[in-house]
Amino acid sequence: MLVSLRSLLTATTCLSFLSSLVASHTVVTYPGWRGDNLHTNGSISGFNGTDVDGGNNGLGAGPNNTYPYGMQWIYPCGGMEMSQNRTKWPVGGGAVGVQPGWFQGHSNALMYINLGEGTVPLNYSLPMQTVFGIVGPDNLAYNGSICIPQVPLPANYTAVVGHNATIQIIEIAQHGAALYNCVDITFAEPEDVEPVTPDNCANTSDISFQYVYSTNLGSGASSLVSKNPAWVAVIAVAATIAFATL
Repeated sequence: MLVSLRSLLTATTCLSFLSSLVASHTVVTYPGWRGDNLHTNGSISGFNGTDVDGGNNGLGAGPNNTYPYGMQWIYPCGGMEMSQNRTKWPVGGGAVGVQPGWFQGHSNALMYINLGEGTVPLNYSLPMQTVFGIVGPDNLAYNGSICIPQVPLPANYTAVVGHNATIQIIEIAQHGAALYNCVDITFAEPEDVEPVTPDNCANTSDISFQYVYSTNLGSGASSLVSKNPAWVAVIAVAATIAFATL
């Protein structure tokens, strides 16, 4: 089932909610995720503005698993340890579903989907899905979801049934910081994989998709000045993504 925003927010403390208002978060609805990393705790002022106590390890976590800026900001998998129970995912590529609008701050976002090879990936440098943009209904928290029905395998990568890997999902917030989530998978035949349904992977009408591209500046840095801060993008990625229901 797609996660209810109301049910999860009532399960968190008021303090955690208030401290998280400046940080958007994502929930992976399909094929699963390492676990709930929608956590923000500790005091930013108590950490003297660094991400950790003393600021000497750069991992974003304090000595007692404190995350003053939020757990999902931590590379590569939002602070979550590897799953003991892996999710089966089609050996030829398959669906990925995300709810991108937890908390405020994601009226615009960029999405990346990468693969880390092996049981314990050394890196997550194999792109699976071409980067795309999303536009939400507003800059507040929203319930909408996106579903990519067929995320391909990385170029020149051959998956083998029974081999392990990790799918990394990155959402780039409009201020440039990145939110990380991971799904630990075992490649399997399609008939052995959990079916994709509207309950676990769906595109809702309140989120649109955008191509992302670059172009040369016409007149130096002055070209960057704009009255509209939204990213430059074009038509929706209808050919590969835009289906409302399954």
